[in-house]
Amino acid sequence: VQLVESGGGLVQPGGSLRLSCAASGFTFSSYAMYWYRQAPGKERELVAQISGEGGITNYADSVKARFTISRDNAKNTVYLQMNRLKPEDTAVYYCFRTRYWGQGTQVTVSS
Repeated sequence: VQLVESGGGLVQPGGSLRLSCAASGFTFSSYAMYWYRQAPGKERELVAQISGEGGITNYADSVKARFTISRDNAKNTVYLQMNRLKPEDTAVYYCFRTRYWGQGTQVTVSS
């Protein structure tokens, strides 16, 4: 199993980023996928999750109406569209499937 995140970077408050997580080594559509984040000095927290076929999604209260999780099972990829970013969204963002983590991608929101 391999999970490879991309798309992080530096963005100004109010801006947008789209994270991608390319998965391999398993039947992608059979698994729910998750995005977590960890800010400096804080515990890792669940940001969003999506069911195997993409029909069910859930979000942390702090990102509802700003972030959207989606997946393309034909491309074995899960996405996190992040809009109206805030400085408090600054963190390393991780893709997760049961028992497996990606390496993370840094998102920094700063002017």
